[in-house]
Amino acid sequence: MRMTGAERREQLLDIGRTLFAERGFEGTSVEEIAAKAGVSKPVVYEHFGGKEGLYAVVVDREMRQLLDMVTGALTAGHPRELLEQAAFALLDYIETFTDGFRILVRDSPVAQSTGTFASLISDIATQVEDILGMEFKNRGFDPKLAPLYAQALVGMVALTGQWWLDARRPKKAEVAAHLVNLAWHGLDGLEQKPRLIGHRKN
Repeated sequence: MRMTGAERREQLLDIGRTLFAERGFEGTSVEEIAAKAGVSKPVVYEHFGGKEGLYAVVVDREMRQLLDMVTGALTAGHPRELLEQAAFALLDYIETFTDGFRILVRDSPVAQSTGTFASLISDIATQVEDILGMEFKNRGFDPKLAPLYAQALVGMVALTGQWWLDARRPKKAEVAAHLVNLAWHGLDGLEQKPRLIGHRKN
């Protein structure tokens, strides 16, 4: 039974995703994708215009999946619980979509503004920024600093996630608890005007 165009496209995306996760963009060839799918090279070009096109679709899907999971997880009112939910969402994604995360954390060779790990962090940080901005206002802190803190928090969780991808120890809930412990107690004891204690002032 022949595959429909849509089925073939999905099959090529699955194969591409696995190979990109294993070998990276450079290490993967159109020949290999075609061979694994049991088709000729022109079929891959017909669907995606080449390796870059296929890669861009794979990355875009993974970015959306992760953003949806993070956004969908942020439901609770208490800021500490929001931190927990965000940490769990990222760790859940790493656990469930390991190949996707491997692709996202390899720097994208495709020249585009989206599809790099840094741009993904920024997208997630923007979601967190709004929540932090409101909290900062309520506590008398300068809400203009919310973007800086959002980047710091999301970056901390994402880089820990990158390490956990291979380590897988301690367990997910424990990693989330430690991340939130560091972030929450840091935020809880925040100085309104943090001072430098070393001799360097600029």
